[in-house]
Amino acid sequence: MFERFTKDARAVVQGAVEHAEAVGAGTVEPEHLLLALLDREGSRASFALAALGAGEHRDAVRRELRDARRRAGLSQAETEALAGLGVDVGEIVARVEEAHGVGALSADDRKGVRRWSGHRSFSRGAKEVLEKSLRVAVARRDRHIGDEHLLLALVLRPGVPAEVLADHGVTHESLTRVLGNGGGQACA
Repeated sequence: MFERFTKDARAVVQGAVEHAEAVGAGTVEPEHLLLALLDREGSRASFALAALGAGEHRDAVRRELRDARRRAGLSQAETEALAGLGVDVGEIVARVEEAHGVGALSADDRKGVRRWSGHRSFSRGAKEVLEKSLRVAVARRDRHIGDEHLLLALVLRPGVPAEVLADHGVTHESLTRVLGNGGGQACA
């Protein structure tokens, strides 16, 4: 599948690995793919993000992703659902961090833990994004998988990256409008 990736898409995958390594994560997560997409300039995905105004909010998106990691990867919707059941995630995070330090619930913020700096595997979620990017490219009748397909795949997959992007006006519909529909159908 990677032979079908454009130079920009390969740079995003490599950037995601670098983001995972920078925080000591054991695996590359969908959030790392989003962070790598935010780093890109001069590509179709960066154009789309800028056109939708998300380029101006890169720091806010990064902050929201960091906050989600502190909540053990729970999205805001999941946090609100738990609140409806009487579970205060903020209070749990505060108590755990009081006892074990800031970021204790974050899988990729393990202070003092040395990790092997070789090959990083991709989590199930990150693999789903990569696979979905292929399906998106095929549905759009594109021969190659570009970084825009990775971005489209991220917004189609439920989770923190899609929620954070939607909060900043980046949805499948808005991306399709900016990028053009490519002649294909939406790929869920």
